[in-house]
Amino acid sequence: MEAGPVDKIAGRQDRYMSDEESPSSYEYVALPDRRPLRFPNGARLAVILTINIEYWEKSRPGQKEPLFTGGPMTIPHALPGDVIDTANWSWREYGQRIGIWRIIDLLDKAGVKPSCTVNGLTMVERRRIIDAVNERGWELVPHNWAQNDLLTYYAGKPEEERAVIKRTLDKYREVVGRPARAWLSSAIRGTAHTPAFLKEFGLIAYCDYLNDDQPYLIRTRHGPIVCVPYSNDINDFNMFARGGMSNSSGLETLKLCFDQLYAEGAETGRIMNFGVHPHVIGQPHRIGALREFIEYANSHKDVWFASREEIASWYLKNHESHIPPGTSSSR
Repeated sequence: MEAGPVDKIAGRQDRYMSDEESPSSYEYVALPDRRPLRFPNGARLAVILTINIEYWEKSRPGQKEPLFTGGPMTIPHALPGDVIDTANWSWREYGQRIGIWRIIDLLDKAGVKPSCTVNGLTMVERRRIIDAVNERGWELVPHNWAQNDLLTYYAGKPEEERAVIKRTLDKYREVVGRPARAWLSSAIRGTAHTPAFLKEFGLIAYCDYLNDDQPYLIRTRHGPIVCVPYSNDINDFNMFARGGMSNSSGLETLKLCFDQLYAEGAETGRIMNFGVHPHVIGQPHRIGALREFIEYANSHKDVWFASREEIASWYLKNHESHIPPGTSSSR
C-alpha cells in the first residue's frame, strides 16, 4: 500500500530526528519565504472563536502555595492552596451557571460554531455543559485535567506529563464519544514533550504556540502535528479582565485586528483566534461586544469560522503548497 501524505511526512521526520534530540521542534520560516496560503472555498481569513470552559480545583490539601489562577482574580490577595477561595472560585463558576448559556444562546442565533476547550474536570463536574456543546456539533478540545494543574509542573518528568494527557484524553473519549483531534494546554503552557505525546495518541493539532498567523508543521518523534496558533492578545482576559478595556474599546480592538488580517488574507490566508471565557465575556455588560464582533465578521465575505480540526485536517493535505519540505529561513 502506498503511504498517505501523513505517513510520507512521518518518514521524513525519521531522518531529521533521533531520540537524543528534542522530542519536538519546528523550523523558523519567515513569512516572505512561504508560498501563498489558500484556504478552502477562497476564504481569506479563518476565524476561531475559542470558548474556554474551564474548571479549577477548589483546594489541594496541604498545599500552602496558592493555586494557579490562570488570570486576574476578581478579589485580589491569593489564599493558600489548601483554603477554598469562595469569592474567586464562585466568580469563575458564574461562567458555568450563567455565562456559558448566555454565549450559547447568542451563537445559536448567529449560526456560528465555536471551538470549545474543556478540562477533564469540566467533563466530570459539568457534564451538562459538555452535552449541550456536543449536541450542537461544536468542537471540543481537551485542555488538561484541571485548569490549575499546568503541564509545566511536570517538566523533567515526561512520564507523569504523559499520564495527565492520557487521563484527559481517556475521559474525553468516554464523555464526548469520539477521540480528540486537537489540544490546547491550560494557560497555554506545555513542554517540548507535549506535541510528541499528542501525536503518539493520534491528535493532529497542537495549539499552544503564539508565534504565527498561519498553520505550520511541528516535527515530533512520532511524526508531524499541525500547529494551529493561539492568540493571547485577542483574548477577553487580556482585553477586559486584565486590560480594563470598555466594551467599545474592546470591540474597536477586535475590528482593527480583523481588518488587518482580512486585508492581508487577500494575498495569503490568515488565522484570527478570539479566546473568551464564560465568566468574563459572559457577563451581562460584556456579551454585547461578542455579539457585535460576530455581526461585523459575518458582514464580510470569504470568512471561515473554522474549528481547529478542520484547519489541521486541511493543512496536512496541503502544507507542501504553503511551506515546501526543507524550507528554512535560518540558513
